[in-house]
Amino acid sequence: MARSRVALTAVLAGMVVLAGCAGGPAAPAGSSAAPAAPAAPASRGTPPGPTAIPDGMGAPEADGVFPRTMTHFGGTTTVPAEPRRVVVIATGQTDAMLTLGVVPVGVAFGDDADLVPRYLQQAYPQYAGALATITSVGARTNPNLESIAALRPDLVLANAAAAQDIYPALSRIAPTVLVEGTGVNWKQDFLMLADSLGREGTAQTWIDRFDADAAALGAAAGDQTVSFVRVTADRTRIFGVASFAGFIAWDAGLARPQAQQFDRTSQDLSGEELRLADGDWIFYSVQGAATPGAAASAPSIASPLWQSLPAVGAGHAVYVDDDPWYLNAGPTAARVVLTGLADSLAP
Repeated sequence: MARSRVALTAVLAGMVVLAGCAGGPAAPAGSSAAPAAPAAPASRGTPPGPTAIPDGMGAPEADGVFPRTMTHFGGTTTVPAEPRRVVVIATGQTDAMLTLGVVPVGVAFGDDADLVPRYLQQAYPQYAGALATITSVGARTNPNLESIAALRPDLVLANAAAAQDIYPALSRIAPTVLVEGTGVNWKQDFLMLADSLGREGTAQTWIDRFDADAAALGAAAGDQTVSFVRVTADRTRIFGVASFAGFIAWDAGLARPQAQQFDRTSQDLSGEELRLADGDWIFYSVQGAATPGAAASAPSIASPLWQSLPAVGAGHAVYVDDDPWYLNAGPTAARVVLTGLADSLAP
């Protein structure tokens, strides 16, 4: 399928905020066994996740052309005009919309999560008023169809894994586009979401800038290994190559501990297996903990085995915000992760 790639002339190197808002104000330009020896920096072979819209999907029309016909993970949808009232249901989609300069009118919430994550409120202060007026449309796992319909959306966005069963009902309310979901698919999904708005070229330019910045980080970081750990009330997990943070590390060519070279999202650790969380640097979050002090009381973090890890002893265990690192697989979250890695590995 022929696709349009529109190059932008103004892209910020850090947190990129793109102008041209639809539905919101315009953005200004802006085992207990010890781990094996560290792995070599990631090969620049096949990436762990897709980096483009799958063949046969997306819209054949050029950016900015409407009506446009989107082939996606739920079927085929015609978007008759540039969307102005967008409802998003899945994790990371509010992030993608704001990165493109679009403030949704309705958003579904996650368990024990803010309707608009704090990192997005901090990244886009110019949208504070509009973000405060976003309507909740229920839980991401069980969105309220009546609330969605009452918002009179002209586009609904969701993930196929969670919304396939309600796709027919959503489609009766408004044109609905389903992306694949899960963190390792973030680039593909960002491009598809942008394509539904007629802005795929804008998203591609954003990704190109991100990839260049990731490569620069990798060149500066050398062979330091990075470990990704998330602690919840009942689980401690290390994250593999095929995860959101793992994909970002791959983009940068960062080395991973041998114990985290597996090709899936994550692996649970027992209390006796915490040594497998070690690396030259550990980037960890604790669900529900807003500060490092609060995170310190989590059983895994307070345990003697965690405290004995070399990275912890070296002051290289870095507490990170759970939302962008492990929960919201969107482009602005990716920029937060990349910046956090750079702050430690290449200050």
